[in-house]
Amino acid sequence: MMMTNIFTPRKTLIAIAAAGMLSGLAAPVALASEGGPALQKHDWSFNGVFGTYDRGALKRGFQIYSEVCASCHSLKLVAYRNLQDIGFTEDAVKELAAEFEVTDGPNDEGDMYSRPARPSDRFVPPYANEQASRANNAGAFPPDLSLMVKARKGGPDYLYGLLIGYKEDLPEGFELADGMNYNEVFPGHQIAMGPPLYDETVEYEDGTPATLEQHAKDITTFLAWAASPEMEARKKLGIKVLLFLFVWTGMLYALKRKIWAKLH
Repeated sequence: MMMTNIFTPRKTLIAIAAAGMLSGLAAPVALASEGGPALQKHDWSFNGVFGTYDRGALKRGFQIYSEVCASCHSLKLVAYRNLQDIGFTEDAVKELAAEFEVTDGPNDEGDMYSRPARPSDRFVPPYANEQASRANNAGAFPPDLSLMVKARKGGPDYLYGLLIGYKEDLPEGFELADGMNYNEVFPGHQIAMGPPLYDETVEYEDGTPATLEQHAKDITTFLAWAASPEMEARKKLGIKVLLFLFVWTGMLYALKRKIWAKLH
């Protein structure tokens, strides 16, 4: 039997890490929505080479997701244990997970059964399937939010703009369909989801002023983390690789000078 070589050549590792670093440097670009104003570009804490997630914003964002968004939107790619990365203790994660039921099995009798969720389980969705979701949302299907920041042009700037972009006063001549809401950022400006956030939608546990803008900023930060939980580790690895390449280049240059000095 032939064994696959599990050791990646050093050059390949360096290339992979460097590529990851370069991808981490690419900050979202503010774009103009179709027929709407240009998105406001924000200086997010996680932008840039040394950018990191604001732990306070992450916890507040999770609070907003739990109290507001989770009633309609799933977060299927995130496991409860991932919350330890944003500052929750192991015991707190166990308690959070145990509030939900998941289907497991089969057991020894071949039957499926329900049990409290564990930290290793992914976030339990609000509905069992898409049909149930549409039935409870007037035919609309609330999308999964795991990759929402990556899935939209403008990234976090778009999501933030969407959340604060609801307007009651319509532009002159604009006709809004029944059951729709006007949003100056959403393509076409008609969105089925009503405004999910207002001032003081949630009462922050850390005492942060609960304005609409703060809510939008915090949930956007949380969803940016959900889409790229490995970002900080990737950037740290990229910086280490670049430092290694810098030192290695210096050593090679010094060696070259020493060799050629002897030849001359």
